[in-house]
Amino acid sequence: MGEQPTVDSGMSASGGEDGYRRLDRKCMLSMYIGHAISYAALLVGYLLVGTYGQGFLGPYYDPVRYAFMAALAIVLVYMAAAPPVYYARYRYRIMNDRIDVRYGVLVIRHILVPIERVHQVEVSRGPINNMLGLADVTITTAGGVAALNYLEIAEAEKVADLLNDLIGRLLRDRRPADPSSSRVS
Repeated sequence: MGEQPTVDSGMSASGGEDGYRRLDRKCMLSMYIGHAISYAALLVGYLLVGTYGQGFLGPYYDPVRYAFMAALAIVLVYMAAAPPVYYARYRYRIMNDRIDVRYGVLVIRHILVPIERVHQVEVSRGPINNMLGLADVTITTAGGVAALNYLEIAEAEKVADLLNDLIGRLLRDRRPADPSSSRVS
C-alpha cells in the first residue's frame, strides 16, 4: 500500500524532505506572550495568597506559600523552555486522504484526521496571534477536534480552502454518475 502524495498548493510554511510543513518562527513569540500573561495571573494569585492567606490558612500558610513559590519556579522554567521545543517538534502535512499533525513538548501527539470525516473547517485569530499575523485552523470531525496552530494568516486561509476543496472533491466523487440511478421506483 503506497503513501498518498502530499497536497501542495503553494503554501508558504517551510517544508521538510519528509513532506511535513513547519511553522514560522514568530509562533514562539506568540507562545511567550501567552505564557507571560498566564504567568502574570499566577503571580497575582501568589501575591493574593501572600497578602491575605495568613488569616485563613493559619499554620498552613508557610507550606502553601513555599509550594506556590516552587510551582511558580517550575512553571517559569517550563514556559521558557516549551516554545522552542514545541516549534522544533510541530509539523503537519495535508494529503489527499488525511491530515497528519505531530506536536508536543512533554507528551508527543500524532493526530491523523481522515478527510472524509471532516465536518467543518474554521480559521480563527486571537488578539495576540492577530497582532503577529498568525491564525489557527480548527478541523471539526464527528469524533472531535484537531487544530493546526500558529500558521501565518495567508497560509491558514490556503489550508482552509484546500481542505474545503478536498472535501468537495470527495463528495463529488461519491455522487452517482446517473442521477436517475439514485431514485427509488
